[in-house]
Amino acid sequence: MKFVVSSATLLNHLQAIGRVINSKNTLPILDCFLLDLKNNMLSLTAADSETRLETLVEVGGAEGEGSLAINAKNLLDPLRELPDQPLTFDINDETLEVFIYYHNGKYNFVGLKGDEYPEPKVLKDSALKLTMDAETLFSGINRTVFATADDELRPVMNGIYFDITADDVTFVASDGHKLVRVTTTEAKGDGRSSFILPKKPANLLKLLLPKESGTVDITFDENNAYINMSSYKMVCRFVEGRYPNYNSVIPQNNPNTLTLDRLALLNALKRVAVFSNPASSLVKLQLSEEKIVVSAQDIDFLTAAEEMIPCNYEGNVMNIGFKAAFLIDILNNIPSPDVRIELSDPSRAGLILPVEKEENEDMLTLLMPMMLND
Repeated sequence: MKFVVSSATLLNHLQAIGRVINSKNTLPILDCFLLDLKNNMLSLTAADSETRLETLVEVGGAEGEGSLAINAKNLLDPLRELPDQPLTFDINDETLEVFIYYHNGKYNFVGLKGDEYPEPKVLKDSALKLTMDAETLFSGINRTVFATADDELRPVMNGIYFDITADDVTFVASDGHKLVRVTTTEAKGDGRSSFILPKKPANLLKLLLPKESGTVDITFDENNAYINMSSYKMVCRFVEGRYPNYNSVIPQNNPNTLTLDRLALLNALKRVAVFSNPASSLVKLQLSEEKIVVSAQDIDFLTAAEEMIPCNYEGNVMNIGFKAAFLIDILNNIPSPDVRIELSDPSRAGLILPVEKEENEDMLTLLMPMMLND
């Protein structure tokens, strides 16, 4: 088996799929890339026990066909140091010895049998299909993945919940403290269905989708999904279990509302949070008619800070506490110059909403307050 490929093209594709590979694998072959040559197309695959990512690279001078697995480090580490040039792969089909020739040298090692590489799970006949624009899928994942949890006791919270109806698709993520819900009418299903996309494939998609154009096809059954993009194909296993009823935790009547510049609040929080207690990261918001005062203090080290920001506030004078890191996360992920914060009282969740909405998209974020000692 023999072929010639550009080193830069090969490196680009291997780095994109190589993020799937875990640092420690139960199966040694999962430390490898699977290379499969047919005609002038080289298929590259990387996988862990639950997620699989494939891509195709066009090669020249192909002789023979077949597959073999090559240790990821043996391929990636030398490629990173090579300038762009044609590489000639010469593989002995009997011994699986691999020779890679470049313009002033070569290196060689032994691969593993390709047929030992795990096969992707086959979908059931009852599988459903969801098609959406790459940009829409990226937007939904990008706006929500930061709010997913790392909770071994409640694994359903460790992913993005896709709630699909005949009218729209809703992306939901929550870690129990904060919640993000993004509904888009740019995509719709054939009927009511849902699944929980785990955090790892969601983060992989977040990196791959900006380079994609056109539509993405998601074919899924109860346990697995095949996600077909123009340059990549992903197979992943869902998080099993029932996602909590997210709409029931969103407070409805919130008489106290304030509207203010998102970046002004974000930058004030970043400055003031430096002086908060490191254990709690608590910041206090004091709300009154024309202004909001953001303050924090650390009694142990006798440090304190406060900043005043002008705002439009309608409601009762109120003090409410939030974890600064969570509030900063939410404000970083809202795509609007101004935000509206809706509150009922200091012990109930606050809603943070974009004032300028994206077309065909509705975004809502929720954050649980922290108790104040005053």
